[in-house]
Amino acid sequence: MTVEELWPWLREHWTEVRAVLLEGTYKPMPVRQVEIPKPAGGVRKLGIPTSLDRLIQQAVLQVLNPIFDPEFSTYSFGFRPGRRAWDAVAAAREYAEQGYEWVCDLDISQFFDRVNHDLLMARVARKVEDKRVLKLIRSYLQAGIMVNGVVMDREAGTPQGGPLSPLLSNILLDDLDKELEKRGHHFARYADDCNVYVRSRRAGERVMESVTKFLEERLRLQVNQDKSAVDRPWKRKFLGFSLYKHKGGYKIRLAPKTVERFKGRVRELTNRNRSQNLAARIEALNRYLRGWIGYYRLIETPSTLRDLEGWVRHRMRACVWKTWKRVRTRYRELRALGLPDWVVHEMANARKGPWRMAHGPMNRALDNAYWRTQGLISLIETYERLRQA
Repeated sequence: MTVEELWPWLREHWTEVRAVLLEGTYKPMPVRQVEIPKPAGGVRKLGIPTSLDRLIQQAVLQVLNPIFDPEFSTYSFGFRPGRRAWDAVAAAREYAEQGYEWVCDLDISQFFDRVNHDLLMARVARKVEDKRVLKLIRSYLQAGIMVNGVVMDREAGTPQGGPLSPLLSNILLDDLDKELEKRGHHFARYADDCNVYVRSRRAGERVMESVTKFLEERLRLQVNQDKSAVDRPWKRKFLGFSLYKHKGGYKIRLAPKTVERFKGRVRELTNRNRSQNLAARIEALNRYLRGWIGYYRLIETPSTLRDLEGWVRHRMRACVWKTWKRVRTRYRELRALGLPDWVVHEMANARKGPWRMAHGPMNRALDNAYWRTQGLISLIETYERLRQA
């Protein structure tokens, strides 16, 4: 049932749905499992509830959030009203500037798949007394997962995809936040990404050992030892960002893996072997670039964006050249760009590949002004506009 179909259905059936909710006998439908690839390999499993269950979960969330959120830690930034990833990154920079130049970077392995239901419900029950609500939340945790049409039971985890999942994850990990606060640590947590900032490697190793023990023994979670590490902040990434020293302070930059992921996605969108007209390719590329720079406009290294923008335009020039397969087509298109006849003749009969042909005269002919007329957005111009807003 689509969201558009839900409202007419509710007008007819809401009385029955409301009755079973008040009786405490409502049973959610199984969630549909969807797998999306992770940047570093593997897949992330999402559990997509039905439209009715999403509506009910959202209603529960809107009541529970004002109850739990005010007592969450100041250093928890994920999935909370008025807080965002940028605040966590800004806190990380502030810690580094205060002299906490070592970071204990904790990665909780498959957090959303490993949440212990009994531990979580015990923490929800600290503030929720209505047994019908508690039963409803547990029923959502234990709702089956539909994989290829087959429903499978779920004994642990709170799958990402439903409105209630982020709040439940914060309720469980609030114990970690309170423990770190009690120990006097400087930290920033966004969902299951947690960085603790200390003054030395030795202190970081002690924190790593003790916090790992706390997570595994108290919360029954598992720390991914391969992805967790104690290192300098500029050698680690946090929410796609990293830090670097600059004139006695710290600035925010793109993490190297973020640049790799950006280039990987742009390569997909500008694949020269995929038949696609220029307008459609630019439209798809613009959608990605707008969303990407909208999030990463926090960085303070515009030179990186200039390099990436030049690389994107080079990819696009190579795409254009690839479409000019015949010599006579090249003659026609190159002349239309206003290039001298001797340059047209030399380029039209060249036997180099598209990437090499995108240099030189093609670079001058298909310059920034040309791409602006074609509608391709500029990363650096969008960045500067967003920073000024």
